[in-house]
Amino acid sequence: MEMEKSIRLEPAVSGPGLQLGRKLGYGLLYIVLVLVAAMQILPLIWLLFFSLKNNQEVFNMPPFSIPAHPRWENYEKVWTQGNISVYFLNSVWITVVSLILTVLLASFVTFAITRMKWKGSSFVLGLFMVGMMIPVHSTLIPLFSLFLKIGLTDHPLSVILSYAAFNLPITIMILLGFYYALPKEVEEAAIMDGCSIHRMFFRIILPMTASVLSTTAIINMIYNWNEFIFVNTFISSDHFKTLTVGVQNFIGQYTTDWGAIGATLMISILPILLAFFIMSNRIVEGIAAGSVKG
Repeated sequence: MEMEKSIRLEPAVSGPGLQLGRKLGYGLLYIVLVLVAAMQILPLIWLLFFSLKNNQEVFNMPPFSIPAHPRWENYEKVWTQGNISVYFLNSVWITVVSLILTVLLASFVTFAITRMKWKGSSFVLGLFMVGMMIPVHSTLIPLFSLFLKIGLTDHPLSVILSYAAFNLPITIMILLGFYYALPKEVEEAAIMDGCSIHRMFFRIILPMTASVLSTTAIINMIYNWNEFIFVNTFISSDHFKTLTVGVQNFIGQYTTDWGAIGATLMISILPILLAFFIMSNRIVEGIAAGSVKG
């Protein structure tokens, strides 16, 4: 009887201790996460304060000090006088066009490899995966020579094609797991109802893959928006340059106006940061969905 009582009392004694340990563990975890989040946010706060100062305040005031009179005119100056509006619009439409082209082509390839039976599908998939191991810098001279021969130097199409080619492998890799997990019964039912392959792909498969497509879209958008080397190599005209290269030109031209430089950098960061916050949940959902293979 004493042994039974001790056995019955053991959970009651260890229960509060276990709960206390879990609370302490969660508390330490939250503290670490708050510190990491603060470390990520501090550079943005510093850049915001930096963009609202003049040269004298930049060099004489502490980095995180708020200027007495914030100079919002720095943003107006870079937008109107620094040609940033042109660079910004170029970044937007080139990013969107490249994103749509990459996601659509990757969906075609993944559908053909995973849902259709044909010889050489594994070999083709291997070729795309090899593309992930090719350094970008090793392709600059061959690509520039190719675009020069076909007349695409200093043309946005050269940048769009380069973005699509280099983003296809990672996009296909993310889509693969999700396509393997799609139930084949849906396709069989569509075929029995007389649905063609093209109609089945656009009306059934694409809507079913919306979550993972949003993941690939945000990843492609971040890469395309921040890309520098292709635009700097293939584009020479000012009216075709994107924001990343435009920032470089602006810094070279206005080397003494540090507040305007900070405003330019802030403008280049805000759109992609806002898009990431809006679609961050989609990234987690899409990666989790793509990691399951049926």
